[in-house]
Amino acid sequence: MQIYHNPRCTKSRETLALLEGANKEVEIIEYLKTPPTAKELQAILSKLGMKAEEIVRKSEDLYKEKFKGKTLSELEWIAALVKNPILIERPIVVRGDKAVLGRPPENVKVFLK
Repeated sequence: MQIYHNPRCTKSRETLALLEGANKEVEIIEYLKTPPTAKELQAILSKLGMKAEEIVRKSEDLYKEKFKGKTLSELEWIAALVKNPILIERPIVVRGDKAVLGRPPENVKVFLK
């Protein structure tokens, strides 16, 4: 199992604590330090069953300054998220061919069964 994690984010820390509390082995990927490549992000989106724009943090100042009101293609959103990983909603937990957003953290309980 992998978690795309931001240690400064409360929800990300709560999600990680849930996984660790269930004694699950988790690879922690601090995506702000090691952003996913476009190919990796496409794979994550496929596992989430979501489009890139759906995982954009629209509350971020960067979004409001550069992207609000703009229409981008899927590939343009992916490129924007890879270049600006702060815009990626967090945390994302991946297990095999499935992924969930840990917002709320309880979403990851699907992987604890």
